[in-house]
Amino acid sequence: MIRKFYSLLFVLLMAAAVPVFAQDVPATPSTAPAPVAWSSLSPQQQQLLSRFGGQWGSLPPARQQALAHGSERWLGMSQRERDTARERFSKWNALPPGEQAAVRQNFHRFQQLPAERRQMLRERWNNATPAERKDMVQRARDKREKRRAGAQRMDAPHIPRPH
Repeated sequence: MIRKFYSLLFVLLMAAAVPVFAQDVPATPSTAPAPVAWSSLSPQQQQLLSRFGGQWGSLPPARQQALAHGSERWLGMSQRERDTARERFSKWNALPPGEQAAVRQNFHRFQQLPAERRQMLRERWNNATPAERKDMVQRARDKREKRRAGAQRMDAPHIPRPH
């Protein structure tokens, strides 16, 4: 269980450390995403995304943009960066669905923080010793469990006790 948690934490922190995530993303786009034409992709992108080629036009524009952006990033990576990404992806796929959902939720919450707060948290993590990181993880786990317990109490129906 601890190993899975550290794997989960590793995936979260690696995702947070990727420079692309450091960029500010508008909280709510003012317009709907524009579709990406298959023909606008480079031959390398088309080869990389070939499994989507037959259905590209039926994909939602947001998905098309995400795939196009991801393929650009992949093609711009060194072999070492690609190996690291493959390793992270394997660790991600090894997580149970519930833990994947928790990672997604935490990532989205992290993205909602102001840029300064995200940067401060990244720096704090990067500058921490292994013991400090372990303590940070434990505090976060305790905080999450406390929130979860409070939510369960609020969801529980009130049953009056006989006097």
